[in-house]
Amino acid sequence: MLPTLFREESLFPMLKLRGGIDKLFEELFAADSPLAPFRQNGKMLPAIDVKETDDAITVDAEMPGLKQEEIKVDVNEGVLTISAERKQEKDEKAKNVHRTERYYGQMERRLALPAGVDEAKVEALYKDGVLRVTIPKKASAKAKAVTVKVK
Repeated sequence: MLPTLFREESLFPMLKLRGGIDKLFEELFAADSPLAPFRQNGKMLPAIDVKETDDAITVDAEMPGLKQEEIKVDVNEGVLTISAERKQEKDEKAKNVHRTERYYGQMERRLALPAGVDEAKVEALYKDGVLRVTIPKKASAKAKAVTVKVK
């Protein structure tokens, strides 16, 4: 048998690049990595979208794989807190797990609310892995159109 004169990576340089990228992402997203995105104080930060209309502020939080009863929404003293905990299922048959990329553990997101929202009328709806929290504005906080007179 003849010895190989070249390494596999030299034939396919993209394999070396892919290996490097895989290693970077494994280190970046590791649970103990200080660089892990969407983490704060050991808890995952769900990705959110915040939108504002004349009548309300809407917060959409990605929380896939959770049950409605596992999600908690709290509004207290001008702070909206969305929290949950995803527990890892124990499957005795799956002893040869090679990779786990889904997040398990506590997650929490806190948002300071502007003055003029009606904390008593907050509504939350969970559908298709997205939690939508609607925080209505008080009538006094809604934008008013003013007519400018020209002399």
